[in-house]
Amino acid sequence: MNDRADFVAPDITARKNVGLRHDPADFTLPQPLERYSAEDHATWATLYRRQCELLPGRACDEFMQGLAQLEVDAERVPDFAKLNQKLLAATGWRIVAVPGLIPDDVFFEHLANRRFPVTWWLREPQQLDYLQEPDVFHDLFGHVPLLINPVFADYLQAYGKGGMKAKSLGALPMLSRLYWYTVEFGLINTSEGMRIFGAGIVSSKSESIYCLESASPNRIGFDLSRIMRTRYRIDTFQKTYFVIDSFQQLFDATAPDFTALYTELADAPVLGAGDIALGDAVWHRGDRRGWGESGDV
Repeated sequence: MNDRADFVAPDITARKNVGLRHDPADFTLPQPLERYSAEDHATWATLYRRQCELLPGRACDEFMQGLAQLEVDAERVPDFAKLNQKLLAATGWRIVAVPGLIPDDVFFEHLANRRFPVTWWLREPQQLDYLQEPDVFHDLFGHVPLLINPVFADYLQAYGKGGMKAKSLGALPMLSRLYWYTVEFGLINTSEGMRIFGAGIVSSKSESIYCLESASPNRIGFDLSRIMRTRYRIDTFQKTYFVIDSFQQLFDATAPDFTALYTELADAPVLGAGDIALGDAVWHRGDRRGWGESGDV
């Protein structure tokens, strides 16, 4: 997501898209399969292999099942059209290729219509472990497997519809925090223990370990209004992870109209990314080791 008024393509995005044109209305373009080099496919295979070795017992069953059901290619950057055949049949979603970060209103419009925007290009080998901009591995491997889960698929569509309204009400920062702490960096409690479902975690080797095993971060039970007033980190591991009990809980909590909630929270104090608040259901209080004292957004 990126506000249209301030939208400037990052350098790597501009470089990867030289010579390509996207639709100015919805930022989509045909997936340029011919642009993937042998190095790109090798990088995809490396990323895919190491996450698939790491995630069993860490990622939630729904994610692992979605990855298998979609038959995501392990050896080369997948063909979006082939994935869409399975995804459309399962939940009515499809993925669309975009050049990179897109404006908020365009992003929400896609989600509201069950289209997930996927950056078409892949990070370079020297950026294997971290890339601030979303690439095809983060967007596709991280996000798309859960779109085959009916409840999560409905949640993401509802989020898109809510985003369009939040933007008009000036409440986008609050709603963006919900996306960050669920879709990107969410954890889920299961009968087998705490598991990962957030795309920003499952697509990251180091954070897949850190979020579950490190004593540093807080792990706090899901609370909608609490999340909406909690800042987050974009440059380091998260200081706090929120834990849902089920995808149904997530969908039910976010189904009502948020207009009254936005009004209620408008004057509420905003919490730092690592704060523990009165009333929190604390699974684990972080020891704060390695935390920076600035950088929350």
